[in-house]
Amino acid sequence: MKKKAGKVIAVGAAAAAAGVLLKKMRDGQKKQETSRIESIEEAVMNNRDYGEKRAYLVGGGLATMAAAAYLIRDCKFPGDRITIYEGMHILGGSNDGIGDPEHGFVCRGGRMLNEETYENFWELFSSIPSIRQPGRSVTEEILNFDHAHPTCAKARLVDRDGKIQDVKSMGFNQADRNALLKLLLTDEKKLDNLTIQDWFKETPHMFTTNFWHMWQTTFAFQKWSSLYEFRRYMNRMIFEFSRIETLEGVTRTPLNQYDSVIRPLEAYLRSHGVVFKENTEVTDIDFADGAGITAKTLYLKSRNTAAGEGEPEYVISTVELNDGDLCIMTNACMTDSATLGDMHTPAPAPVKKPISGELWAKIAAKKPELGNPEPFFSKPHETNWLSFTVTCKGDQLLKVIENFTGNVPGSGALMTFKDSSWLMSSVVAAQPHFVNQPMDETIFWGYGLYTEAIGDYVKKSMKDCTGEELLNEYLHHLHIPEDQIAELMKTVVNVIPCYMPYVDAQFEPRKYTDRPPVVPTGSTNFAMVSQFVEIPEDMVFTEEYSVRAARTAVYTLMDVNKPICPVTPYNRDPKVLLKALKKAYM
Repeated sequence: MKKKAGKVIAVGAAAAAAGVLLKKMRDGQKKQETSRIESIEEAVMNNRDYGEKRAYLVGGGLATMAAAAYLIRDCKFPGDRITIYEGMHILGGSNDGIGDPEHGFVCRGGRMLNEETYENFWELFSSIPSIRQPGRSVTEEILNFDHAHPTCAKARLVDRDGKIQDVKSMGFNQADRNALLKLLLTDEKKLDNLTIQDWFKETPHMFTTNFWHMWQTTFAFQKWSSLYEFRRYMNRMIFEFSRIETLEGVTRTPLNQYDSVIRPLEAYLRSHGVVFKENTEVTDIDFADGAGITAKTLYLKSRNTAAGEGEPEYVISTVELNDGDLCIMTNACMTDSATLGDMHTPAPAPVKKPISGELWAKIAAKKPELGNPEPFFSKPHETNWLSFTVTCKGDQLLKVIENFTGNVPGSGALMTFKDSSWLMSSVVAAQPHFVNQPMDETIFWGYGLYTEAIGDYVKKSMKDCTGEELLNEYLHHLHIPEDQIAELMKTVVNVIPCYMPYVDAQFEPRKYTDRPPVVPTGSTNFAMVSQFVEIPEDMVFTEEYSVRAARTAVYTLMDVNKPICPVTPYNRDPKVLLKALKKAYM
């Protein structure tokens, strides 16, 4: 009997070994085939004659800059025939980070990267040289920094009494689990216009769980946000579900995203001759008559930065596209119309309309295939939130936060005051966080989702508060004594509030057809890239979404026969699902 069992085990082991060997052989063959195809494609691109062909990119954010990089790197397109138009005086779109030691620093938001799910982002930036670490790519620079500064939040949720909560359990009851499972198994095309609270109306307990408090504030969801996006996040980030309480999956850049991501990408593009036209807004695009979508004319409004007395503030002009020219447009931007305040001034109400959203509305009225911006930009009372960046002399304030949380700067990710009326959260990054930040200054960033609510300590709505009042509310949630707050306030250089009316617009309830595909049906030379295009299975509000859209646009319009990194199917990985299941029952 023992001999027979031994033979069975031996046969099983041999079969397993053979299976492993077979998989390795197949993987090796697949890698060789991929390499062969890429070599052929490289030769094809090297022999292409672009003649006088040009590319016009609308908007100077990550997506269009990535598109320019793909044109240069993978299509061998001449960089000096690529023009990027940006309505602001600075590039980067929502990847920002500006300021100086005297007036303080500001980030409107902070992008949390993810090593496992940002497939195309890491691939692209592996070919973009770092400007701070010669010989390394941006991908190497970021991942090396992140591995040296691992995240493990010790104070993810704090209650109204200033007590750090035990968040090892998600806090679900069985009804919550059943509702989540049913959602994951439901075809998303049946979810038109539904909100998160629509789905959980029979299980309101969900909105009291540790899971909801953490998931909501990590990704900036509201109860009225689109069920589409919530479901996609659950599928795409199921890898992070089992460790959401520590945010170990957050990948941090060495500095803010403007300094760490945009500046090296800009340097790469400029080194290849790409033309940047800042202070130049594209106000409209005309298309060729008839069926199909062929961009023909760009209408420009450029700020006359050298205008003298009596000269116009703006110069109006047009650009005519010739046969073969490309147009890739940012069809909307979440930080459009953002306003800034300071220590003694609230961020004012926006007076400017969302310039990229307005452009999208104009062209969608001409071509219905270009989507419908109305659901995203018609409800600023639902899509707004407010952030604030604190700059201090010395590290007294950061030491107070460190002593409270148990996290040194850069290791704690997000801390949320779950009972605060503003639903206030903060992040303390590794210092310095700006390339021009002095050693004797420190910064941290915070935000609140409920800007209309009256503060718990400062009896004003969040959106009406000065920087000083925002910080005062924050310090009171840490339950710091009044005399200590007064001393800490003396170290503050500035607190800059930032009101963003459309920052959650991409999460608004919508129909499946409201977001256009990257390259619309019938397009010959036109594509759109942003958080407002439709990319099946992927999730908006990420750097990966912008880069994936850019790669899709370029490869499709330029007929590139190379694979785009697919969405990694963690939601079908048995090991990942088992971990998630165990977490759901803790």
